[in-house]
Amino acid sequence: MTRVYLPATVAMLRELNEKGELAAVNGTAFALTPALRESYATGSAEELEYAAMLDAARASLRLIAGDPDAQPRRAVVSADVEDATLRPDLDNAVVKLAGPIPMDTVAAVHLDTAEAEDAVRAAAEVVDAADLGDPDAEFTLGDAEDHELAWYARQELPFLLELM
Repeated sequence: MTRVYLPATVAMLRELNEKGELAAVNGTAFALTPALRESYATGSAEELEYAAMLDAARASLRLIAGDPDAQPRRAVVSADVEDATLRPDLDNAVVKLAGPIPMDTVAAVHLDTAEAEDAVRAAAEVVDAADLGDPDAEFTLGDAEDHELAWYARQELPFLLELM
C-alpha cells in the first residue's frame, strides 16, 4: 500500500464528494518514492511524505492557474493505493495511478484556509516563472507556500464543502 498525494482544486473536491471517486489529472500523483528519499540527505519518512504533499500542493497551483473559475485554494487529497507506478523521469516524487481513487481509500483532504486565498491567487499567476528561476515569482510563490494546508478527515468533506 502506498500513500499518494493528488493535486486538486475545490471543484475536484466537490466531484470527489458527489461521485465518490477522484481521477487525478493525467493520472499523476506524488508519493514518498525511492528517488525522493535519495534526493534528501536526511529526513524521516514523515518529513519526506510531507515533501511529497508539498509537491502536490504546488501542482494544485498549476491546476488553479489553468482554470480561471477555480477557487484560489490549494487542495491535496491523500489516499492509500495499491497501483502507483514510479515516474522518476518526471520528478523524484511523481507516480502514475492506474485509475480513479475511490472515496474509501482517501485518508485525508488538505486545503488552504480562506486567509491564503490572496497569496494563492498571486502564486498561481507566477508558478511557472518561479520554476524558471524568476526571483520575484519565487518570493510570491513562497508567500503562498508559507500557508499551511488545513487537514480534514474524509468524513468531514461534505461539511467542509457546505461551509465554503
